[in-house]
Amino acid sequence: MKKASKKTPADISEKTSKRTPGKSAEESRAGQPGEKGLQRLDKLLGQEGLGTRSELKKAIRSGRALVNGAVEKDPGRQISSEDEVCFDGRKVRGDRYVYYMLNKPAGVITATEDGQMRTVLDLLRESVSRKGLFPVGRLDRDTEGLLLITDDGQLAHRLLSPAKHVDKTYYAVVTGTVTEEDVRLFAEGLRVDDGFTAMPAVLQIMESGTCGNAPEKISTPETEDGGQYTQTCVTIREGKFHQIKRMFAAVGKEVLYLKRLSMGTLKLDPSLEPGQFRELTEEEAAALREH
Repeated sequence: MKKASKKTPADISEKTSKRTPGKSAEESRAGQPGEKGLQRLDKLLGQEGLGTRSELKKAIRSGRALVNGAVEKDPGRQISSEDEVCFDGRKVRGDRYVYYMLNKPAGVITATEDGQMRTVLDLLRESVSRKGLFPVGRLDRDTEGLLLITDDGQLAHRLLSPAKHVDKTYYAVVTGTVTEEDVRLFAEGLRVDDGFTAMPAVLQIMESGTCGNAPEKISTPETEDGGQYTQTCVTIREGKFHQIKRMFAAVGKEVLYLKRLSMGTLKLDPSLEPGQFRELTEEEAAALREH
């Protein structure tokens, strides 16, 4: 199923409906806000990566776009979520926002682009043409697991806002033996270093090979030296730099392997191999928006 492969600017509103001298009626209304939820046809097609605005205006005027089964030659036609749009015979989804669940592999950085290293968006680009996508939050280069990729800036802000305290659950393999004292320290709010005391977190010592609400059986990675290690499940409600690694270091452990399993209501699909992704279901997206 592997498809391996700047936030979207807001519409510019004008305070006047008068036509700008020297511009066509179509160009004059280009920046004006339509009714709530409506979007210009050429802009919608542009967001789908089907061409530049100028290219798409020309294509639309030549009759290559259909709206609800009828040829539409006005690039400024306002499109709602109820309209069905086709371009060159292909149905265009036309959703205002899109949401992808990625099982991030190790060795890939959480960024939109990078001149030297492979990014999480590079994994999508071969099969997804949508513009304006970005990862919600970040995972370290060597961390695997759930990463939400979208163009919905408001949702991203809510999920990442410290005031929202969104739960994030990780499977972590650490050196040494994790004790009940470690569990207590995490629950009370661990003093990580002089500059950071973590919010109370849930630390579970795994015995059965499953982790909290993880949807799958967790395989155990091998340690390089065959030494003692502990499988754990950690739920935090913030996202500081290297937070879980720093928390374990504060109790004398080193993280050998880290994988994010859930973020808020969204759980990693166990059928996704590292590097694979899929769109969220309507139910998953709605649950995140309502979180």
